[in-house]
Amino acid sequence: MRPIIEASRKRKEPPRHLRAPCPVHCTALAANSSPAALPILDFPAMQKETEIKLRVSRETLAALREHPLLKKRNKSGWERRELMNQYFDTPERDLARAKVALRLRRDGDAVIQTLKTSGQSVAGLSERNEYDWQLAKAKLDVKKLEGQCWPEALAELDKKTLKPLFTTDFVRERAEIAWGRGKAKVVIEAALDLGQVIAGKQKEEICELELELREGEPAALLELAAELALTLPLMPCDISKAERGYRLFDAGSYSLSLPAPQLSAETPLDEAFAALAWHLLGSSQRLAEQYRFNGHWRLLQDWVDNLAELRALASSLGQAAPRQSTAELRSALDALLEDWRPLVQAGLDDEDVRKAAPEQFIEELQDVRWGLFSLNTSRWLLARAWTADRNTRGNRQGAAQLGSWLPRLLAEEATSLQLPRYQQQPEDLAEQLPRIERIQAWLHHSRSALEIPELDRLYGELNKLAQLANEPITDEALDARKQQAIAVFQNRAWKTLLRL
Repeated sequence: MRPIIEASRKRKEPPRHLRAPCPVHCTALAANSSPAALPILDFPAMQKETEIKLRVSRETLAALREHPLLKKRNKSGWERRELMNQYFDTPERDLARAKVALRLRRDGDAVIQTLKTSGQSVAGLSERNEYDWQLAKAKLDVKKLEGQCWPEALAELDKKTLKPLFTTDFVRERAEIAWGRGKAKVVIEAALDLGQVIAGKQKEEICELELELREGEPAALLELAAELALTLPLMPCDISKAERGYRLFDAGSYSLSLPAPQLSAETPLDEAFAALAWHLLGSSQRLAEQYRFNGHWRLLQDWVDNLAELRALASSLGQAAPRQSTAELRSALDALLEDWRPLVQAGLDDEDVRKAAPEQFIEELQDVRWGLFSLNTSRWLLARAWTADRNTRGNRQGAAQLGSWLPRLLAEEATSLQLPRYQQQPEDLAEQLPRIERIQAWLHHSRSALEIPELDRLYGELNKLAQLANEPITDEALDARKQQAIAVFQNRAWKTLLRL
């Protein structure tokens, strides 16, 4: 691994986030001594980092520099900096497993040691703690990695085993953007990054827009990004530069699974829907990124499944989400599913379709549709827009506990499905797919909140029924539909639902 290279360009002052101590350390300074009496390197500058990462093309990166919206609100002008970063971990990658990133950065004459600890990332909007130390030379100082900044999960780690793993070197053009929200002041740092991640002989291009909140509410980041996404293809992507480095070592190291929402019978419907929708949106973005990276067919299938589940949930809430409040979301999902669901279905039996799909997906990402959908859906969820303008009954339904609301929904859907009819007319089963998918979506994520026997088995049987409903009609397929409709109808959990 090559060392951080020396840079001759002079800086007039250290990076902006190192010019003053973080507020959490101001008390210590005042109580113990004057700032001049204390060595600044003993006190890490800690800040909460809230940002959106947007993957872009080189053409889009150039267009962003001249974008009228950024030009109009650019209060600082574009500042160009060359940033050379070296990341450290143990040979066993203990830091990566703890979701911690440790790097040395050379920024002009400044050398900064940074520790980013585990945070949260939801649908491209990420927040985590970041600790910075300005060092006198480009050598990792493990003595700084103590106290409140060092994760408890790594307390027993031998820090002497930390070694250079990969580098991320790039040119950053940054500017401060004033983004007003009524009377509230909002300052956003826009950064255009172009460079490379290098891990041994492996390389990957860095070409992205980062929007980092400096002052104001996180919603402003989504608002600015959505405005830019109206005319430029922006792909929300929460994979960090560090994750890209690890992925070059091991393509499977990029975790696709996000922590599943923990729902209980007492969870209010509004909270359950919000948690599931954020989860599905975030998962779909990670699947899109990984499919773009390696083209594995299963990832595209899972991406479509995530979008279908989000569509099913959005149409299942009754008066808790008036149809007008979900109309834009449902329309956007329908457009995506109309294009991609038939392709995935065709690809199940056609290798040529599977081989051509990655290039078609790249074309999707080069259009504005995916980025605009992702950002607008994030804004919709952050604003809890489905709760707007609903009546008193809708408010009561939104506040209802999952354990009482969900069985009633499932019972209504099960009764309306009229499975005995499709034992006689299996050719018409496909018309009931939206209803089956609504039941599936809730059972997939919430069946542990219900005290109904054999729900796991019912979920599996419904999956088989939905798969058969999607298949072309043949004599063999029609007979399979009949048999599967009987299997669902005779399931103990299904009978329980019909009696509710």
